[in-house]
Amino acid sequence: MKNATFRQLRVFSEVARHLSFARAAEALHLTPPAVTMQIKELEGHVELPLFERNGRKVALTTAGEYMLVHARKILATVKDAEDMAARLKHAEAGRLTIGMVSTAKYFLPRLLGEFKREHPGVDIRLATGNRDQLVHMLQGNEVDIAIMGRPPKELATRAEPFAAHPHVFVAPTDHPLLQFGHPTVESLRPYGFILRENGSGTRAAMEAFLEKHRVQPQVVMEMSSNETIKQAVMAGMGLSFLSLHTIGLERQHGLIAVLDVEGTPIVRAWNVVHNLSKMLSPAAEAFRYFMLERAEAHLARTHGPLGE
Repeated sequence: MKNATFRQLRVFSEVARHLSFARAAEALHLTPPAVTMQIKELEGHVELPLFERNGRKVALTTAGEYMLVHARKILATVKDAEDMAARLKHAEAGRLTIGMVSTAKYFLPRLLGEFKREHPGVDIRLATGNRDQLVHMLQGNEVDIAIMGRPPKELATRAEPFAAHPHVFVAPTDHPLLQFGHPTVESLRPYGFILRENGSGTRAAMEAFLEKHRVQPQVVMEMSSNETIKQAVMAGMGLSFLSLHTIGLERQHGLIAVLDVEGTPIVRAWNVVHNLSKMLSPAAEAFRYFMLERAEAHLARTHGPLGE
């Protein structure tokens, strides 16, 4: 085990996160054979198999699960040391790993492009998941900063709101409820819903709103992709509940309709989040200030004050 390298541990951690050699290779900008070789070498040092392979399916062995705990601790310690060295150099350089919920992909890449132009020495890595997955990434010190809606209560984090995040009920453009100026929440009861998966902050916000009005949604389909949900709604397969920041193009071209349900839009907040126990690198601090200073104006320019 003493001959294992940090590179092998990073590759192992990435494969364990995705449970896929191909996806880990893509995230690390390596070829799948290179990833396989690194894992085989690490397994040789440990003298135990770390993954069970059944065709395309990959699962951690018991030894792999124990190894992952220690690998993440080692990598987090090394990252903290690198961040401290960067602080001592007063250099806004090095790697910055940002976690984001999938809904943030509709605005964060443009902001990252602007940030990168101002800080060319920063190597940016993105990790995407739903809210629950992002909480696990924060817990495992896999990301420096997270962009998310509802911040985790189960972790000691610093969460700073940087913009309003409105959510609305959406429908196909010929839906009968559009004949009403302000449909009641009760009027949603007969219709089927296409929802995000459990663990999604968007779904949690909708369920809390409907529960307050004692309405149980009829779930006809669950999907983890906002894009797929929009296509299903436009095809007339059901209603949904989405962030206004995800439907700008569809509304602009008249492809999807917003139901002006009483009590909506439900306005949450976008937050920039990091672990309180983690000392941020200069790059992470620069990005945090960038989001707090620039993101709200960017969203207002591209989506209107409340995404309108």
